[in-house]
Amino acid sequence: MQRPRNDRAWFLVLPVVGIVAFSALIPLMTVVNYSVQDTFGNNQFFWNGIGWYKELLDPTTDLGGRFFDALWRNLLFSFLALVIEVPLGIAVALAMPRSGWKVSATLVLMAMPLLIPWNVVGTIWQVFARPDIGMFGAAVNRLGVPYNYTQDPLSAWVTIVLMDVWHWTSLVALLAYAGLRSIPDAYYQAARIDGAKGFSIFRNIQLPKMKRVLLIAVLLRFMDSFMIYTEPFVVTGGGPGNSTTFISIDLVKTALGQFDLGKAAALSIVYNLIILAICWVFYTVMTRADARENG
Repeated sequence: MQRPRNDRAWFLVLPVVGIVAFSALIPLMTVVNYSVQDTFGNNQFFWNGIGWYKELLDPTTDLGGRFFDALWRNLLFSFLALVIEVPLGIAVALAMPRSGWKVSATLVLMAMPLLIPWNVVGTIWQVFARPDIGMFGAAVNRLGVPYNYTQDPLSAWVTIVLMDVWHWTSLVALLAYAGLRSIPDAYYQAARIDGAKGFSIFRNIQLPKMKRVLLIAVLLRFMDSFMIYTEPFVVTGGGPGNSTTFISIDLVKTALGQFDLGKAAALSIVYNLIILAICWVFYTVMTRADARENG
């Protein structure tokens, strides 16, 4: 006998739906509303249609040129972060202990950088990388290498990349370590029987078994690095010049510095769509990889 269907439990979900609508949908619709209007102050808005979007997506305009320049900086920064942090995180995970009290101590030490707020990380590196009194900046200059992140774009990029590597490599290492700990000992025993050692075990056993957690790590790190704002803003403010001005920094400057709410709203909508598209690509790759393994 089929049990009667009870839909009254859905009433328990209504408060959550209301909170999500209030905290997400309403602000989103407000931004969409601003993106099709222009303002000259005093809360006077004028209809502009898709004019800001046309200007934003046209690289020959000032707004479009700034947007595409910042977009390439974002992509370059995310690429550098992934290229450095993923292999480094895997290497750290492989070197971490597997048993004893050292496991707990190592996990605590690895988690410490992740607990530091983003603005504090920026402040730490702002002082740490100072060319006159900073431990890192002064040491590099004493080695004869010219370094000043406030004047040299290359030095600024080196600083924010090292800062991100220091802050977030632990996340990749912890995820990779969790993947390594989930591998049954039977795989290693079979590998030893077959005479496999070192890199052969890593390539044929450890790396395939870590694939899922590494995809998650790549997704998390790419999205976080692509949306980075606080750390480079605290350290460089987007400079010197516009060399470290990412989309998020340009967005805040447009909205709060210039008070161009229409341009800033259109920029935030396009920025959000890019992030959603990248998330969809990563999700598709992950689901197809799982389907091939389970199929």
